[in-house]
Order: sequence, then C-alpha cells, then structure tokens
Amino acid sequence: MMKSWRVCARNLVSRFVLAVSVILLVPSPAPAAPSCVDRNGDPIRCGAHGAMPVGWHLPAAQLAEKDARHSDESGWTNLAKASCIIGVLLLGIALLPEFDGADDASWDKQGDDDESR
Repeated sequence: MMKSWRVCARNLVSRFVLAVSVILLVPSPAPAAPSCVDRNGDPIRCGAHGAMPVGWHLPAAQLAEKDARHSDESGWTNLAKASCIIGVLLLGIALLPEFDGADDASWDKQGDDDESR
C-alpha cells in the first residue's frame, strides 16, 4: 500500500513539473501599442501632431514610390561594405603577436611567482 502511494506521488510531481515547464517555455504574445504613421508613411507615436489614425496605411502607389527612393543603394554596395569590415577584422587578428603559452618565457612574471619552477 505504501509503495503505490509513493509511485502515485512521483507521477503527480513529475506531471506537475512537466506542466510548469511547458507553461514557462511556451511563448505568449506580448501586448503592444498600436503603430501609427504620418502622411509620408513614416512611423510616429500615436496621438502626436501629424499622426494618422490607427490602422491607416500609405496608398500602394505612394508606398512603391517611397520604397524606390529608399532603395538607392544596391545589394552589391552593402556586400562590399560587409566584406571590407570582415577583412579588417581578419587583418587585425592576423597581426596579433605569436603566443602559444607552452614555455614559461611566454608568460609575464607576477609578484607571487616562484623562481624555482
């Protein structure tokens, strides 16, 4: 009789732990404030001067025109910038001094180091 009670308690505890972990690990959507835009389609705080009503969108023709103005940089320009940044990073790593730490001469002396090593 005592053995079955312990098994039942273990099952109950394991199910409780499983339920709590599922509740904590499942993401829930965070409530967010509505987004507003101005007449040009730029984001703006709702209620500010020049803000359009919640849910208003820029007409499709004006949105396409705005996207065409903002996409003046090609993908190749961005790729060249990223390649230069990565190249400078790798060059900096390549210019680091050699250090493998295998011999004691590679390490600086500290105040409490023994000379007998």
